[in-house]
Amino acid sequence: MTIEKKPHKEILGRPIVTKEGKKLGVIKDITFETRTGELIHIIIKDPTPYSRQLNLERSKEGEILVSYNAIIAIGDFIVVSEEDLM
Repeated sequence: MTIEKKPHKEILGRPIVTKEGKKLGVIKDITFETRTGELIHIIIKDPTPYSRQLNLERSKEGEILVSYNAIIAIGDFIVVSEEDLM
């Protein structure tokens, strides 16, 4: 899968939704491997009740993390595959 490159600041604050249209929250930040530049997670802010009920990975601070591999599309919304979240 090829994702068009976008500057980091351009996607901060964008809503994150599943391909089924369920809102998870908005992008707070992105984590990446500093050595390789590989993107690892999207950190969610303002998580919805739906995203809280999913058994998603959390940071040490308790923030909800979405694996970068779950991303299907980046546009006005960040669309993720719910199957790839688990």
